[in-house]
Amino acid sequence: MVVVQAREWGGVKWQTQRDHHGVMDPNRQIIVALDCDNRSAAQAVVDQLGDECRFYKVGLQVLTAVGSQFVEHLVTQGNEVFLDLKLFEIPNSVAGAVRAAGALGVSMVTVHSMGGTGIMAAAVDAARDYPDLRVLALTVVTSMIDSDLADIGVADSTGSQVLRLAGLARRAGCHGVIASPQEVSALRSALGGDALIVTPGVALPGESAAEHARPGTPRAAVADGASHVVVGRTVTGAPDPLFALRRVRANLSAS
Repeated sequence: MVVVQAREWGGVKWQTQRDHHGVMDPNRQIIVALDCDNRSAAQAVVDQLGDECRFYKVGLQVLTAVGSQFVEHLVTQGNEVFLDLKLFEIPNSVAGAVRAAGALGVSMVTVHSMGGTGIMAAAVDAARDYPDLRVLALTVVTSMIDSDLADIGVADSTGSQVLRLAGLARRAGCHGVIASPQEVSALRSALGGDALIVTPGVALPGESAAEHARPGTPRAAVADGASHVVVGRTVTGAPDPLFALRRVRANLSAS
């Protein structure tokens, strides 16, 4: 049996699906990134995964190549969609994009926390008409390291910057944050138990983390307090995506 639990973080209510033991539904805790350049490739992954995956990330690549109709299709088929827009614009434009995301029926949309409190607050306010839409603040992208921050004038470490931006996100009313697996433990301690913490940059033991500079395993991320993990080529680039997804789930539940 799956129950819906209403929680509140940053003054905004959100919902998670958990079983009667209070455990997150694993079919919705793992988010598969559909980083494809055409609809047929993306749909092929969805078809192969079937009912064993019910949460997909649609990023800029597939959204630009395919369009919003594919997002609506995924939602109509009973899937949740994490629309990873990384919005970083004037507040009015960000609000408009969030309302458009809500109208598509997506479950999550991202705004860039480095845009500041005004941008994040505008996103949260725009999402209020869509009770199932959660606004997540991207902290520091997982490909960046300390020297990359120094290039743009940030003297602090990535870990310190992630915590600072997460604090801004909380005060702006965001439902949670996006961060690498390596920051999850500190974020969970700082933000408490109700924040959504979504972690890209996960890889199975022995696999390449690709361009992610601050990676971790799915199991480690969840053990540290991540609410969701995002996997991409580990699944979509595998000869058998369903088998690969099952390996991720097995790692997630390993003791």
